[in-house]
Parts: sequence; C-alpha cells; structure tokens
Amino acid sequence: MKEMMKAALYYEYGGPEVVKIGTAPKPMPKEDEVLIRVHASTVNRTDCGFRSAEYTIVRLFGGLFRPKLNILGCDFAGEIAAVGSAVSSYAPGDRVVGFEEWKFGAHAEYIIQKANQPFTRIPDGMTYEQAAPILEGAHYALNNLRAAGIAPGQRWLINGGTGAIGSAAVQLAKYFGAHVTAVCAGSHRELVRSLGADDVIDYQSEDFTRRPQRFDVVFDAVGARTFGECKPVLTPKGIYMSTELGPGSQNPFLALITPFTGGRKVLFPIPTLTVEDVEFIVRLVTEGKFRPLVDRTYPLDRIVEAYAYVETRMKIGNVVLTIP
Repeated sequence: MKEMMKAALYYEYGGPEVVKIGTAPKPMPKEDEVLIRVHASTVNRTDCGFRSAEYTIVRLFGGLFRPKLNILGCDFAGEIAAVGSAVSSYAPGDRVVGFEEWKFGAHAEYIIQKANQPFTRIPDGMTYEQAAPILEGAHYALNNLRAAGIAPGQRWLINGGTGAIGSAAVQLAKYFGAHVTAVCAGSHRELVRSLGADDVIDYQSEDFTRRPQRFDVVFDAVGARTFGECKPVLTPKGIYMSTELGPGSQNPFLALITPFTGGRKVLFPIPTLTVEDVEFIVRLVTEGKFRPLVDRTYPLDRIVEAYAYVETRMKIGNVVLTIP
C-alpha cells in the first residue's frame, strides 16, 4: 500500500477556496534525487497566479482547462529524509532551503528534488521559518538587477519597496552600489529606509512619475505602472522593468521591440536560479546584507486564509507557511 502525505491540493482554477487540505502519494526519490521533509514554505504571488490562472499564459504551462500539477508551493525549507543511490552530496538529516519554480510541490509534507537543483544547506542557527522566505523575492530581484546591468552609482527607482521582490531589490541594489529611491506607503517609510533606501516616496501623497529626477532604471516590483507612465522619469537610455505582464501583456512585446529604438527600453527577463545563486543569497543573509521581510505566518491547515491575505496585495514582504 502506497504511503500518503498531507498536502494542500487544488484540482480547478479559481479563488483561494479551491485549495483543500487532503492527502497525496508520498514521493520516493530516484537514484539522482533527494526526498525532503518540508517544514516551512511561503504563499506568494506566483502560487496565486497559477492557482487562479488570471493570466491565460498560465494555462499554457499549467494545464488548459484544469491544473496538471495539483500541489503548489515554490519555497521550501526542510530536512532531507532520504537520498537516491547515486547521491553523495547530501545525506539524511541535512537541513536545506531551496526553490522549485516549475513543478511546485512545496505545500506538502514532502517534496522531491534532483541533487543538482537549486537548493543548499541551511546555515547553523537559522530556523526553517527564517529560511523559507529567503529565495522567492530575492531571486526575482537578482534576475532583474543582473538583466539591467546594475553598477555602482546608477540611480534606481523601485516601486513597491515593501513587497517580497521590492524589499529584496532595495537591499540587493544597495549591495551592488546603486542609489536607490523606493516607493511605498508613507507608514512604511522608516522600514524601507532601514533596508538601505536612500530616498523614499510615499505613493499615497506623491506620484513618482511627476518627479523632476531621472533614473537609470525604474523597476516596478508590483506591476502597478506602465512603461508609458514611467518614461518621463527615465534617462534617455533608461530601462523599465516590471514583475507583471502589463495591460494586454504588453511588457514582453515591448521588451522585444524597444531595444531596437535606440532610446528608453523595456526588459522582461525570464527568471533563472542556480545553486550558485542560492548560495549567494543565503550568504548575504548570514553576512547581514539581506533580510527577507516576513509579514505573517500560517500553518498549512489555514492556507486558504494565507492565499486570501496575499491577494489583498497589502502584505509586507513574505507570508510564511509552516507544515507541522
């Protein structure tokens, strides 16, 4: 009889209520894989997007009429429970943190990973709940910073400085030597300054697109403003990037044509994550140069509440999910 595990399952696209707690077959590692007992994960915008299929493109990857993969969850922090016969780099008992973007599966008691996939050991003294939110926002931010060719002295404007991606982008941009202007609600001004922002704009009282300053890069980490709206605050060769597709899915299209216009351009990088990237981000945490923000923590049994809160778009940083 096949062993079962507890998991958050969904079999149709829709709101948070389509996710139900149930059981699924416990996976078993192949010779080049490891089995990880998940202790903590996150609920994030990627999970919400695939669950709701708000964007049609999600159905091309996740299933046209119904989801092909029934367990979501990208971030995982846990303990290796078993290893395949060809795995020598990890052993049962190792504590690890990683990110599974394409197959998901972390909203469950166990997840399978190939031994060379993007995960690494959790540093001593770091809990599973502290490790779980390290990668999602930071790796998206890191991909965008690298795509824009971040360099010391550049002037960056980051819209959404309190989100998981935006708060990571503020810290990473400062790490790479940029001058950072962050946009957030005025009540979070001091929080964002503590992350390293040189200047903070309260979007509730000021429209940053009307500022006289010019920026080398506008990174819209919440997908709230379009390229057209941000053009006035870009330098003549400035770059606009967004975490969202934009109205009519315009951002990928603009990313194809604007590099040939000779002026301001749109970039829409496809995110990647390597083991080296994971190790780099974890090292920044241990050195005190990056800290993921955590807003709330929910147990797996309350995952519907977690989804509902994330979809208010008011979360500060990350929402952590514990899997007892």
